[in-house]
Amino acid sequence: MPIGVCVRPVATALACLLVAASAATAQSATEPFYKGKQISMVVGSSAGGGYDTYARLLARTMGASIPGNPSIVVQNMSGAGSNRAAGFIYSVAPKDGTAIGAIFPGAVLQPLLSEQPVPHDPSKLVYLGSANSDVYVCYVRSDAPVKAFKDVLTQELIVGASNPGATTYDLPLLLNSVLGTKFRIVTGYPGSREITLALERGEVQGACGIGWTGIEAMHPEWFAKDTVRVLVQLSNTGHNDLNKRNIPRAGDFARSDDDRKVIELVFSQGVFGRPYVLPPGVPPERIAILRTAFVAALNDAGLRAEAAKMQLDVDPMAGGELQTLITSIYATPQHLIERARQALSAKPATSSPQR
Repeated sequence: MPIGVCVRPVATALACLLVAASAATAQSATEPFYKGKQISMVVGSSAGGGYDTYARLLARTMGASIPGNPSIVVQNMSGAGSNRAAGFIYSVAPKDGTAIGAIFPGAVLQPLLSEQPVPHDPSKLVYLGSANSDVYVCYVRSDAPVKAFKDVLTQELIVGASNPGATTYDLPLLLNSVLGTKFRIVTGYPGSREITLALERGEVQGACGIGWTGIEAMHPEWFAKDTVRVLVQLSNTGHNDLNKRNIPRAGDFARSDDDRKVIELVFSQGVFGRPYVLPPGVPPERIAILRTAFVAALNDAGLRAEAAKMQLDVDPMAGGELQTLITSIYATPQHLIERARQALSAKPATSSPQR
């Protein structure tokens, strides 16, 4: 008797139904979930920026590493430091593995370090991984009176910054609050490009909280001619090249174990420079598929070659590793969290840029 064909109307009806169900189950087991599907990659920034560029590069490659080869379409959802996109992924996006969020690391730490409410709980998101890590630095004009980081403990240094919430503002503020540095923060610059121009014009003497890889790629002449030098690394581990040059890490100047832990907590965002997330509730087998595809795509030779041409640093962190890190960060003792919150909300010495 052919599968699914019944010849005895009543006595074997149940058996026939079971045979048909078994055949359907076997078919669904061999048919990849993602075949014919489309995955939305929701980016928490506007088109054309760094996060958008990384996401589009990943979207062009990642589908080939997913069984069923789904298409991946990038959608931009900027606003609130990518908290809008994170909130959409957390509570609105489908929980079947067809929605991925590309968010800022600040959206992961903000609910921990700020009392400002956000529409998501980062500790409950599912992490696919991070596309790269970043080592933030403070750099200074060589004609500035400050020659080494220890000098900023006794002498004022004027640094350019955006506004609260940006690393160029928050990180020097943290150092002032925890280490007692004397950074005078000049706010109001839209981004790193404008801060760079202000540095070249002599409006400011330096900057903090800008990624080392981007600076080195965009301004190699600064360091070749020693017109600008790196003062300190704002990183828990540092960059290999800078470590070899004996550029100190800010945490080395901590005056107590608690000070060091507060610095490490805030600096942890550099470890996961470009995190990708899924909503809570995605089936475990699809999480595993997407995590595997994420790492495979970022290690793909074609993607790496394209990234090199675009001067994009690719250094993937696996999803399980990032999930463990986020869990440990959210398990930070409450007194250290409060100390970090106070440090990032302190009243800094600031001024507006002179135009």
